[in-house]
Amino acid sequence: MKNFQMKIILWIFTIGIAVISFIGIACSNIVIKIDPTNEYINLVRTMTILSLVVYSLITMLIAIVQVKRYIEPMSKMLKGAKTAIFSTDINNVDAIVPEDELTESLNEIIYELRQNLKDSNSERKQKETILKHMTDGVITFNINGDITYINPAAIQMLEIKSFYNNFKDVFGRYQDINMEKIIYLENWTSSEKKIENDQGIMNLFFIPFRDEIEMPEGVMVLVQDITEHVKLDNMRTEFVADVSHELKTPITSIKGYSETLLDTECDVETQKHFLQVIDDNVNRMEKLVQDLLILSKYDSSNLSNKVNEFDLGELSKSCKEKFDIELQRKNIDASCYVTADVPLVYADKDGIERVILNILSNAIKYTPDNGKVDIYVGYVHNDAYIKIKDTGIGIPKKDLDRIYERFYRVDKARSRKLGGTGLGLSIAKEIIEKNNGSIDIKSKVNEGTEVIIKIPVKK
Repeated sequence: MKNFQMKIILWIFTIGIAVISFIGIACSNIVIKIDPTNEYINLVRTMTILSLVVYSLITMLIAIVQVKRYIEPMSKMLKGAKTAIFSTDINNVDAIVPEDELTESLNEIIYELRQNLKDSNSERKQKETILKHMTDGVITFNINGDITYINPAAIQMLEIKSFYNNFKDVFGRYQDINMEKIIYLENWTSSEKKIENDQGIMNLFFIPFRDEIEMPEGVMVLVQDITEHVKLDNMRTEFVADVSHELKTPITSIKGYSETLLDTECDVETQKHFLQVIDDNVNRMEKLVQDLLILSKYDSSNLSNKVNEFDLGELSKSCKEKFDIELQRKNIDASCYVTADVPLVYADKDGIERVILNILSNAIKYTPDNGKVDIYVGYVHNDAYIKIKDTGIGIPKKDLDRIYERFYRVDKARSRKLGGTGLGLSIAKEIIEKNNGSIDIKSKVNEGTEVIIKIPVKK
């Protein structure tokens, strides 16, 4: 820096001397040509020499001022910074030893820059970690449509191949998704789309982003898997429709028979028949409402089970005895076996009894006359279990995954005829899960059904 400044001053000095000398010589030559004996020749030469001396002094003064005021402080600062940087561990900022105020200021700037860089890198890594482990998918595209970032969730949800590089590769297979419309027609185009693929139903949010002067830079896409939400919405719609249907049928029957009794004169036998039908429908509605209340109770997170310890074998035998008359009427062979020394279970006894009664009731209803129902109670892997096996009509394989859905029936006409509400297995599953147990159903058409219920024993 110092050499560079001195070279500039030296060049200016040289050029100035040359210019003054040239002017002096030119003036002398002109005077000589006009009049060789002119007395002004000496004056011109004297003025030229004096100008050279004055110019030299002024140039030297300027050089001294430049060196003292600018060049020396800059040289010291650079020398101090060089000493501080090369004599200090790059990772140990506290080891910098300032030589003077300028050096100390420079060291403070270096420290702040390093700290800001460290904070920036830390923040960037945190954001990358969050995006990487998000359950929602995130993709960003630049203004040209090229992928600039994509997290693992988005790759899975949108079934993105390794050779997909741009917006068209990812969304070109879906209709009405155009990047230009999203960016440039943001106020006239919906920023939310729903698509469906082999992974399920996805909700896409398109968010254009802009630079500091509001020019479009690209678009970010947030991908949410809403398969379960759609399924729940459909189930809710079906549930409302099923409840309405289940209530409408008995209400229509009650209304028809009651209006007939009011509007016409009937004999005693007809009146009894009509009243019996009304009573049956009222009982059906009452049972439906009771089942809905039970489901609502078990759905509530505030429900606390009244747990106590009891003998599962004794409870199973008691439940079986309640169906003795029905078993005799259908001539069904029913037996209850306790296959091991079963410890006492610790659960909601009333709830477990309701489940056993429901399973037994289904087994008897759907087992033809002269069939067989066996009950086994045992103990395995710290769980007591009860297995109810029948020789009934069985359940088709395609229906086994849906039998716990509310109001779902394999044979709707037959279920209604036998007085079922379609809520029994839903209630059973809710109760068993509330007691930290499990229920599993295996069945084959025309061969029978096997239900296994496991309940933790008291530790």
